[in-house]
Amino acid sequence: MSYTRRAMIQASAFGLGQVALSALLGGEAARGKTPSLDLSARKPPLAARAKRVVFLCMSGGPAQLDTFDYKPQTGKKPHAGSVTPFQRRGQSGLWISDLLPELSRHADELCVLNGMHADTGIHAQSFLQLHTGERLRERPSLGSWISYGLGTENENLPAFISLNTSKTSVYSGAFLPSIYTGTPIGVNGEDMSKATINDVVGEHLSASAKRTQLDFLQSLNRRHWQQSGRDEALESVMKSMELGFQMQIEAPGLLDLGRETQATLDRYQVGRHEKSIGVCKKSDFGRQCLLARRFLEAGVRFVELNHGSWDQHKNHRRDLKANCDATDGPIAALLDDLKRRGMLEDTLVIWGGEFGRPGLTPGDGKDDTGHNHRGFTFWLAGGGVKRGFVHGKTSETGAQSVEGKVHFRDLHATVLHLLGLPANDLTYRYAGRDHRLTGPEGGRVVGEILA
Repeated sequence: MSYTRRAMIQASAFGLGQVALSALLGGEAARGKTPSLDLSARKPPLAARAKRVVFLCMSGGPAQLDTFDYKPQTGKKPHAGSVTPFQRRGQSGLWISDLLPELSRHADELCVLNGMHADTGIHAQSFLQLHTGERLRERPSLGSWISYGLGTENENLPAFISLNTSKTSVYSGAFLPSIYTGTPIGVNGEDMSKATINDVVGEHLSASAKRTQLDFLQSLNRRHWQQSGRDEALESVMKSMELGFQMQIEAPGLLDLGRETQATLDRYQVGRHEKSIGVCKKSDFGRQCLLARRFLEAGVRFVELNHGSWDQHKNHRRDLKANCDATDGPIAALLDDLKRRGMLEDTLVIWGGEFGRPGLTPGDGKDDTGHNHRGFTFWLAGGGVKRGFVHGKTSETGAQSVEGKVHFRDLHATVLHLLGLPANDLTYRYAGRDHRLTGPEGGRVVGEILA
């Protein structure tokens, strides 16, 4: 019989909210059994600069030439390039678009990678490669690999939480034990306001009744686990079910933004939805950023946020401005709070999407863009990377990376390295061979960006 976390938790009658939040480990050892799988915090084998990661995923392909990769259009026949005004920002003089005034305040914290490239310009494949290193097969995501390598710092919360996505590749643990799979919260498109406390806790049973119910189910599970040769899949599910209960105790306080001041809610733009234009949907991205800060403070190892409106083929200027308006202030507020709390030094912040977009040519009457996987931009902050620094370069028109090229495999290797994990030696044996996030080719740690 094949056991899955979803099936077991549904069978326990904990409800859909608990399915979404049943993640990783639990206090099973403290309850008299010691299955071998657990998510206890582990010391990394290498010196670590970062303890935790927040990934700001801009799904759809942000237009790098109008955000962070300035390409002035000069000459009698202007070439494709930036169509939004840029300015040099901070003491470092980083070029950042006028569409990002709040984030520009943090220019001296950013490490901009202008030489990113990927293998394909197909959304689904490149998005999968960004998260898992593979573009055609289901594999564990970056957050799951980090959970596998480091565990969680809070036994009542998972190591990996994914906010606002319905794409399972974002939080998939694939062949890793299910305790390392990410926990999705808010999978209702772009409206994070639907991720309510009742979705997590439910009101159909009291806490004591839920505890009694789970204890009974776990006793049956343990008996079968012993009789079936201590099956690893069931062992992992038992851990997941226990954590599902523990999260119902801890998560409500973290999701209750009523405890924040109005000034904080305003800084994060919580509840201020962008207008629905083109392919854009309503977005409460500020709520995601504020929840991410709270989860990181509580000991969650990896948090991914998702803003999925960047696939803008038409109305480039209008839709790009809308996306920047929706994300600029909340991201700046998150960086403000991480700095204020002394957390940015050991929190790695990542911003980017599955690829970029080619520039517009002025005067041709067009306002539409395509896909560009040959040259685009990511930026990092905190967690041991250089500050106010630009690595890599694209060609004059931004068509392709020409210096300091960084593939997704190299980005993954660098993230693992900053967390103290051996980039190409973190493996898991499955189907007769060892697998790793950086794939058969391996990834290069981008030493040039390390502080």
